[in-house]
Amino acid sequence: MRGRPWLTSIGAVAVLLSLNACGSKPAGSANADAGTARTEFKIGWSIYTGWMPWAYAQQTGIVKKWADKYGIDIRLVQVNDYVESVNQYAAGKLDGVVATTMDALTIPAAGGKDTTVLLIGDYSNGNDGVVLKNGRTMADIKGRSVKLVELSVSHFLLARGLEQSGMTLADVKTVNTGDADIVGAFASPGVNAVATWNPQLATIRAEPGATQVFDSSKIPNEILDTMNVSTETLKANPNLGKALAGIWYETMAIIARDDSAGKAARAAMAKAAGTTPASFDDQLKTTHLYATAKDAVAYAENPDLITVTDRVRRFSFAHGLFGPGAKSVDAIGISFAGGKALGDQKNVKLRFDPSYMKMAADGKL
Repeated sequence: MRGRPWLTSIGAVAVLLSLNACGSKPAGSANADAGTARTEFKIGWSIYTGWMPWAYAQQTGIVKKWADKYGIDIRLVQVNDYVESVNQYAAGKLDGVVATTMDALTIPAAGGKDTTVLLIGDYSNGNDGVVLKNGRTMADIKGRSVKLVELSVSHFLLARGLEQSGMTLADVKTVNTGDADIVGAFASPGVNAVATWNPQLATIRAEPGATQVFDSSKIPNEILDTMNVSTETLKANPNLGKALAGIWYETMAIIARDDSAGKAARAAMAKAAGTTPASFDDQLKTTHLYATAKDAVAYAENPDLITVTDRVRRFSFAHGLFGPGAKSVDAIGISFAGGKALGDQKNVKLRFDPSYMKMAADGKL
């Protein structure tokens, strides 16, 4: 498995922000027919533990089954680079994409593309961590240079770890390091602190003298993975939302089984991800899947979702990820269940809508 590139890359951000005057729509940000009724749709995905169910659903005909039920065609498009998949969605080349809420906020939403969080899939429950040499607790990181992918969820994770230990980012120096280079960097004598994600995290953690001092299990739901779709497209084509919800929860029910069918499904996902069944099962242990629609709806309606999203948006704004046109953290509106919201309600660009998850929970798909 090549690993999950959780980052909002600096280059990708720069391109989008050059188009963005916060709240305006960048050129080419939506398909010409995004707001019209149609039957063909493209959804982007990339390799990561919590997203492999989509690959399995496509391989086994679950995607076709639900698309046929609603008289539509859904094409799942694998994009080898995660950031590129989000960029393609933001540019209107895809109707939906799987992404972290941080990236959904800072790329399409910040670029002016009205986006709906259709499904809450999972959160990192230990897939992301901070590792030190010659240190036993997070407090030992003070004054060190930390290798990480800057402006990514690793950066956010570091900030939260520091905060929980009574420190801030000013207490360390961050050094931007590509995810493909971070294992080698940690092995060099001059590097004694990194923040990264699996599978690189597992490799680094196994190095002699390495100690993991903080991980994402300490910040549940803050690194949240979701299925995101164009609000305009969804409004004109509600059957897309119904089909995607049906696909997801049928697949969740299969992989949650502890019988031969469940094991075979997980093994198929492992193969598609380029890893072993044992490794994939280990990754699932640090991935909290919202395996039932009922659980997903409960969290969508939980005030904690607003609390953690507020933390993410504040970090994002503080690091310039809302773009040069954003004058405050409230520049981008974010809506939630029950009419609750954060930010400018006249410029809502990210919407947590549990409607389709509720249909699944109520057996109405």
